[in-house]
Amino acid sequence: QVQLVESGGGLVQAGGSLRLSCAASGRTFSSYAMGWFRQAPGKEREFVAAIGWSGGDTYYADSMKGRFTISRDDAKNTVYLQMNSLKPEDTAVYYCAAPGPYYTGTYYPAGFLADYWGQGTQVTVSS
Repeated sequence: QVQLVESGGGLVQAGGSLRLSCAASGRTFSSYAMGWFRQAPGKEREFVAAIGWSGGDTYYADSMKGRFTISRDDAKNTVYLQMNSLKPEDTAVYYCAAPGPYYTGTYYPAGFLADYWGQGTQVTVSS
């Protein structure tokens, strides 16, 4: 069982930056691919970014490429999402997620089918 807790959301002006963190429980964090999804009001949840468990390959939704960076620190059981050049349309609740261990499925374009979810953290970008 994996428990995920996000932090780092908040209010930022357009063009600004935020770094989200997701702390995971358990001693086998390095065996889990990790990802970020988001859900804006009135919209479906969408894939943002993912990072593999082996070698840390990264994957991004097209609209986030070049602005967002996902990374992980297995020693700290934490995955990060650095968000730069934020836009009002990035306003959403951001969720950390993980599939089952040793995931070998696809990541692009829709991410993965998650087995574990965090509670979400609100990001609001003002214009």
